[in-house]
Amino acid sequence: CLPQLHLQGHKDMARRLTPLLLLLLAWTASMCSARNRVDLLNVCMDAKHHKTKPGPEDKLHDQCTPWRKNACCSHNTSQELHKDPSLLYNFNLDHCGKIEPACKRHFIQDNCLYECSPNLGPWIQELAQGRFLDVPLCKEDCQQWWEDCRTSYTCKSNWHKGWDWSSGEGLGVNYSRGSGRCIQMWFDPAQGNPNEEVARFSALALSMWPCPLAWLLLLSLLPYVLSAWLCGQLCWGWKSREGSGFPVGVKKILT
Repeated sequence: CLPQLHLQGHKDMARRLTPLLLLLLAWTASMCSARNRVDLLNVCMDAKHHKTKPGPEDKLHDQCTPWRKNACCSHNTSQELHKDPSLLYNFNLDHCGKIEPACKRHFIQDNCLYECSPNLGPWIQELAQGRFLDVPLCKEDCQQWWEDCRTSYTCKSNWHKGWDWSSGEGLGVNYSRGSGRCIQMWFDPAQGNPNEEVARFSALALSMWPCPLAWLLLLSLLPYVLSAWLCGQLCWGWKSREGSGFPVGVKKILT
């Protein structure tokens, strides 16, 4: 018949695994709680021309004015961004022939976003605080940028890495304005800054990343705990009238 020692082992295993399961469950709940990464919200990059903390800048220049209520750039920086060449980057947009004004304004707006926005925290690189990566620009901004710059030229084959050119087009995110999932380069400050909501969503997503792994580990242990616990309850907890440790019916089957 099945040794009672084997059944005792199942019961002991259940006792050992149950606290572990409860601890893992508590850890999973804590890791997956809806907490925002507040350290990623309303922050400035640690870069050469950025302010230490965002704040009002009533005199921001021209295309940088959407950030005047809360900006990481100063008035002087916003002015310099509109010059070509700019002393900020020692770079001339007209390095490969004259760029059309309609095209150039997109690059100026991109620089205003980089220097002035306090809503890029979720994409700032930890090892390079003056750099962000994979910011999801709204598709309308990207499409208009392409339309306005399609007749202008640059003497560099590819400005950034990571594009899929297999279809003849550079493929990026496909989020639209108003979705709360993409950063707008252009917005009306009278309607508020829509990028604040996008930053909050992305910060929350970053705080939730351990959840799939935690639940996977929890579910992988659950069958072992349940089988050990059930065997301990059904096979060890019952007392037979003959004192064998099994119900009479179970004893007959096992022997």
